[in-house]
Amino acid sequence: MQTLDINGVRLHYRLDGPGHLPLLVFANSLGTDLRLWEPLLPWLSARYRFLRYDKRGHGLSSCPPAPYTMDDHVGDLLGLLEGLATGPVVLCGLSVGGQIAQGWDDRIRALEQSGLESIADAVMERWFAADFRRRRPAELALWRHMLVRTPLAGYAGTCAAIRDADFTESSSRLVQPTLCLVGAEDGATPPDLVEQTARLIPGSRFEVIEAAGHLPCVEQPAAMARLMLDFLDRSAPRPSRFEQGMAVRRSVLGGAHVDRANAGKTPFDEPFQTFITEGAWGSVWSRPGLSRRDRSLLTIALMAALGHEEELAMHIRATRNTGASQAEVQETLLHIAVYAGVPAANIAFRIAKEVYNEPEPSQEQ
Repeated sequence: MQTLDINGVRLHYRLDGPGHLPLLVFANSLGTDLRLWEPLLPWLSARYRFLRYDKRGHGLSSCPPAPYTMDDHVGDLLGLLEGLATGPVVLCGLSVGGQIAQGWDDRIRALEQSGLESIADAVMERWFAADFRRRRPAELALWRHMLVRTPLAGYAGTCAAIRDADFTESSSRLVQPTLCLVGAEDGATPPDLVEQTARLIPGSRFEVIEAAGHLPCVEQPAAMARLMLDFLDRSAPRPSRFEQGMAVRRSVLGGAHVDRANAGKTPFDEPFQTFITEGAWGSVWSRPGLSRRDRSLLTIALMAALGHEEELAMHIRATRNTGASQAEVQETLLHIAVYAGVPAANIAFRIAKEVYNEPEPSQEQ
């Protein structure tokens, strides 16, 4: 479980995906937690890694006394990004981040008097299209449970933040490429309201997702992913296979190793260097199907079994970056002894011991 203390609040978050991929940050809606995005992630995992978090007063994050302000929520997210040193990110928020609404005082008073259970059925009607509510009652019940188990102070505190926020003027000053999506049957932020917001943002794109309510990432994840990827491709073209491969190669083997390899490159071996950067690192190592750790252990096993001693040492050094532990490398080499022979494993253990006895890179400076 991952947490970070920001602005006096302990935020629960999840960071998933290979480190070389661009980072997509999700901010969930009122009354939900970071699980909201799970139906959408498989459609995007080949291209992005993900940062999800529970905003204050929601999910497993701590719940300070209400009310909150929108600046509190914005400051929490900025603090999380700074604390994790994420660098540039793509932000995807649902509902709260772009909502301009009325009538929040009445909702807050009703909550304080009767609790979340009193509004849960009405919220489900706003969150989900009629067809979803009819065909998927078991799933609907789980989303209802998520809502009613949200801390009342967290829900009411965020209602106050929405009540007091007006992004009309600031929206007109946005310069970042912006995609505004809405479900055709959204009862919380109806399409005409989202379209009005989109018109305030210079150069923004507005799209309606059919057969979806307030949570299209749950009801229509494939359609939402297609629109997101098309928008992102147009806004920021994908890196070339060479650029992608070089980024992965550096993240696995270390910048110093790659710099040495590039410095020693000649016209004779340059085509080969390009081939391994694009083929091995830009294609296979960049795929999302296996974790960086798993690929690292597989490569170590293959190098040991094939007797490629120099490459084996290089990839054992790389475990400092891939997260494969000494215990996992040990188990891998024991497996080699069974399936590739004791002599191969004996040499591999010797090389591994030599590498692990090397000083850390910082100690070599």
